[in-house]
Amino acid sequence: MGNIGTTEIILIVAVLILFFGARKIPELAQGLGKGIREFRKASREIQDDSDSDAKKLENKTPDQKG
Repeated sequence: MGNIGTTEIILIVAVLILFFGARKIPELAQGLGKGIREFRKASREIQDDSDSDAKKLENKTPDQKG
């Protein structure tokens, strides 16, 4: 499972063309690409915030609170 073959890809593309038409596919792909980029950017920002918070906690001495 997880391996997509050539036949499956051709079938998926054919179904997309039937549903949306050949003219809409580039627009859909562009929108999907933008969505993926935004998701990755948000994921990186969350990871960076998490890392910086962890470093702040590591730098505090045990007698410091808050």
